[in-house]
Amino acid sequence: MSQYIKFTLLISLLFAGSFQVQAQEQAQAQAEQDGYLLGPGDHVQIRVFGEEDLTVDIRLNATGVVSYPFLGELQISGKTSTQVEQIIVNGLKPDYLINPVVNVSILEYRRFYIYGEVEEPGEYNFEPGMTLRKAIVLAGGFTERASRKNIEIVHEANPQLTEKRSNLDIPIAPGDVIDVQQTFF
Repeated sequence: MSQYIKFTLLISLLFAGSFQVQAQEQAQAQAEQDGYLLGPGDHVQIRVFGEEDLTVDIRLNATGVVSYPFLGELQISGKTSTQVEQIIVNGLKPDYLINPVVNVSILEYRRFYIYGEVEEPGEYNFEPGMTLRKAIVLAGGFTERASRKNIEIVHEANPQLTEKRSNLDIPIAPGDVIDVQQTFF
């Protein structure tokens, strides 16, 4: 393989890696802007700059509790990543580190579920900015019998409330269950 091809491949790999990191940072910034609350199923990484032994990489379970070095068990479910960063800074600062720099990253968001008259019903990873339209596209689009005006959504935050929607541009939240109804005409 020529040196030119090797160099081109190396540059391509570097750019691809930097685009992936940039996309993850943009998704994280969008989540913070939207006030995204951590919950069961989220894959989270907690890092303290210069302290590799304080790095925790975990998928939140149903309790939303994380066992963190020096601080014990921390309830992080229901909090934003910025709130979790502040809790850890406050916990480490007085006794363990002088000026800890903490970063909480969401590596993978919890899922939402879609079934009924879509081509590929199932569970899909939530992304910030998710709308009903995008969820349906992820599920392969409508079947030919799908009703575009009768779609039920059960929100994880309020499972007793079943919402019927026809507006495809409404936001979808993580944990939502979407049922695309069948039309008879």
